[in-house]
Amino acid sequence: MNQKQYHSLEELPLMMNMTDVAAALGISRAGAYKLAHSADFPAVQIGKRIVVSREK
Repeated sequence: MNQKQYHSLEELPLMMNMTDVAAALGISRAGAYKLAHSADFPAVQIGKRIVVSREK
């Protein structure tokens, strides 16, 4: 499995999917989805995809 590692904010994609969020935060993908469904996490659902802006 290829794990992404980010060392600075500039390396992150502008719009991150849950795999990117999990890698950036060092948590599991399931944990990223749980976080995305919490009320105060800045995730946006576009169709079936959930994305997070790196600026938030």
